[in-house]
Amino acid sequence: MQENYDHYISRNIKSLYRRRLFGPLLYLIFIIAVFIVLPVTSVVFPTELFRISDMGELHSEKDVFISASLHDLHFTGYTKTRFNRTVGYFYYMDNPDEKECCIVLLSPTTCEQGLPEIPQVRIHGKILAADANYNALLTNLSADLSWSDTGIHSKVNPYYLSEPDFKYGFGLLLFIFLTASGIYSMAAVILCILYICRPDFSPPCQMLGHFGKPKQLLALAEEELATLPQLATEDMFITEHFFIETSKYGIAIVPIKEIIWIYKHSTLHKLFWYHFSISYTLNITANKHVYIHCPKNIKSDIDGIMDYLSEANHDILVGFSEENRQKIHDIQGDPFHFEKLAAFMKRRI
Repeated sequence: MQENYDHYISRNIKSLYRRRLFGPLLYLIFIIAVFIVLPVTSVVFPTELFRISDMGELHSEKDVFISASLHDLHFTGYTKTRFNRTVGYFYYMDNPDEKECCIVLLSPTTCEQGLPEIPQVRIHGKILAADANYNALLTNLSADLSWSDTGIHSKVNPYYLSEPDFKYGFGLLLFIFLTASGIYSMAAVILCILYICRPDFSPPCQMLGHFGKPKQLLALAEEELATLPQLATEDMFITEHFFIETSKYGIAIVPIKEIIWIYKHSTLHKLFWYHFSISYTLNITANKHVYIHCPKNIKSDIDGIMDYLSEANHDILVGFSEENRQKIHDIQGDPFHFEKLAAFMKRRI
């Protein structure tokens, strides 16, 4: 039974970009989830903290990175160390409106290695819930003040501000990376959807723009393939005027008259020391620096394609050799003058 090749190229383009849509779409969902779960935006655009009593609400909303102007801070006499290095100095600050005290951990530079009193300071900090260091601090303070643990916990806010834990540089880099990769993923999703809806806009079809109007050439290739392909393998076809590839690795359409060089090379596949298969790649060079690679084919299929193309266009160079490579170089030159640019950069350096 003859296979139905009606709109075969367009159907394969749609199938290809449906498969490629999954990866960026999944990553985009992951990025959105990260922005929802983690306070990525908060560290770059910290919230202004106007009232100390709002720390609990902000912490529950994961809006933990804040900017605040603090007044009348008093050194507790206790510091926080990490790897035998002092990373912060604990201060307390009265909050007369709420009739409670707030603990603030300042970086050594802000408090100048432990000033006894700080009338006013503006910081960027992170709201932290009570942890082992915080509870140990309150225990020591209660002993210094001859208070009970219960009494001091009732007078001190259960959340505290930590300036050393505000990692702006890391947060900014993370925000830029996630935002940039999210934009890239969104663009990939939009383009995949566009190519699914309009296959003639896809890169394989736009490559035909080197040789004419892509939409018209695609329609002609579809018509010739649907009518009667001259030669067909599993994923490579030759019609009257076109070479067509429709594999899971990519799709290519090129007019036969534009092909100037074809050759194949083999790839040995092995697992550890055991050689279990050999695959062959068909390489096609066309005018306007168009290069097509058809990987993981069998030798007989590629040999048949090469024989047919060389018969259909006698100007095609067949086989890889230094002589053929030099001829193609003389015909096309260097793409975008890379060698001239490299020579210029070497002179500048």
